[in-house]
Amino acid sequence: MSDDLNPEFTDNLDSEKSASSNPAPSAPSPDQKLEISRWIADGMGLSDVQKKINQDFGIVMTYMDVRFLVDDLDLTLVDPEQPAPANNEDTASVDGALGDEPETNIGSVQLEIDAVTPPGAMASGSVTFSDGETKKWSIDQFGRLAMTGGTPGYKPNDQDVMEFQQQLEKSLRGPAL
Repeated sequence: MSDDLNPEFTDNLDSEKSASSNPAPSAPSPDQKLEISRWIADGMGLSDVQKKINQDFGIVMTYMDVRFLVDDLDLTLVDPEQPAPANNEDTASVDGALGDEPETNIGSVQLEIDAVTPPGAMASGSVTFSDGETKKWSIDQFGRLAMTGGTPGYKPNDQDVMEFQQQLEKSLRGPAL
């Protein structure tokens, strides 16, 4: 009976079998993990690594999956160096010689993590940005960040966003071993 089958049809079946038995990879190979290690060593952030894994390897991973991968590979994220403050007469003295607080403490972002996480969230808390605006934040099981509350339509400045992300990452990473 197989002799009666159209050869073109059987070729299609064979290609479908091989395609279904080799689905798209869901985790990086050892060589890809080595490349990811290089990206982290070069100072690339988790969200950039997540995008690059998708673009270069065709593997879709959530932010949390990438975090776990970096932890599993025992990699340490490199914090980007903060630019030196501009030497303006209007800025506070950074050395504190006149009793002024250092500029980095003036109006900085304050992050708090909730002791009890609401259902559906992996982590949650609140943040107060440098201008005094307060928002609630949460990260769901897919690694997505949500911000609620505060003034409708409020957007923090870029420096506050960067500081919030850095503090959040350090807080969620936990104490260094």
